[in-house]
Amino acid sequence: MKIVLENLTKKYPNRNRKIREDVVAVDHFNFEIPDGQLVSLLGPSGCGKSTALNMICGLEKPTGGKIYFGDDDVTLLPPEKRGVGMVFQSYALYPHLTVRKNIMFPLENLKGSRKLSREEMNRKVEEAARLVQIDDLMDRRPNEMSGGQQQRVAIARALVKMPKVLLLDEPLSNLDARLRIQTREEIRRIQKKTGITTVFVTHDQEEAMSISDRMVVMKSGVLQQIGKPQDIYDSPDNLFVARFLGNPPINVFEGRIRDKVLFIGEDPVADHIEAADQKVYAGIRPEGFVLDENGPLVCRLKSLEVLGRDTSIVSAHDQMAGTQIRSIISAERAVDTTGRTVSFTVKPNKLFLFNHETEKRIPAEGMQAVRKG
Repeated sequence: MKIVLENLTKKYPNRNRKIREDVVAVDHFNFEIPDGQLVSLLGPSGCGKSTALNMICGLEKPTGGKIYFGDDDVTLLPPEKRGVGMVFQSYALYPHLTVRKNIMFPLENLKGSRKLSREEMNRKVEEAARLVQIDDLMDRRPNEMSGGQQQRVAIARALVKMPKVLLLDEPLSNLDARLRIQTREEIRRIQKKTGITTVFVTHDQEEAMSISDRMVVMKSGVLQQIGKPQDIYDSPDNLFVARFLGNPPINVFEGRIRDKVLFIGEDPVADHIEAADQKVYAGIRPEGFVLDENGPLVCRLKSLEVLGRDTSIVSAHDQMAGTQIRSIISAERAVDTTGRTVSFTVKPNKLFLFNHETEKRIPAEGMQAVRKG
């Protein structure tokens, strides 16, 4: 089921009586979720991603705009008539009911021509349980299960009616780190197997990048960028997107373009930049640093952190826009820690330039790294 949002907007009255303007939670959203894809709404807390999800579900009424499922306008349709399955951050299971009864609950509430016999309900419950691999836990109650198992029950309950659209609101945030990885892999497997169009809300960029067909990056209710996860990482539209994606995060420096050369401080880091002379932010991904004794970017060495296959070089520079620089290199490469400085060249495909005022990306396709000597 394709989902189309047209100028979708949600405003709330401002609780501060001194401010007359409404609070805009979602501001003129326009995007399409293709049929059968898993799309993540990604952004920091308070950016409007859950509000957007609730409007798709029907739990929130839009202030403006339209929502289409396929060719059908569902903007004013109640949730129970939209054919959606919803999985919340809290598992929202009935503690006194068994797994079987929890999964069956939505089927027992079907009415009219949609009402099912007991045999049909049992068959659908068994199918949903097998899909999420909890068919051996059917007689347990929620307090007898782990968090990951409870989340699988919640997913099975959402899937049992084979909804047109599956909506997941921060479904992994209550799980520990290892269980989050396992469960997100299961969500991706289930989505691929069922082919149900799925919208996944998260503030965790690693979660979004690992399971999504496409990502929608949000900030303060405004859509920042849409695309495939790797495409957004490799080509962010603005400084916010560049900073939000990546772990460790991108390193940001104050820089200047002068005569087609990027200077960070007095260091000429890159050239062949077809852009006007201007002050810029220069963002360098941690993996974009190349340890080089003749490198033009000279930083003050602070410490090394050995991470197994990689080494994180922690350094500082007078022009950095942050507390420290993190450069990731192979652990096989020896680092001279006897000196006070460390020198780098920069990989051009991991270096991004942003306008200092608008923070929008400056195109620099022909940019080349500078190397001394």
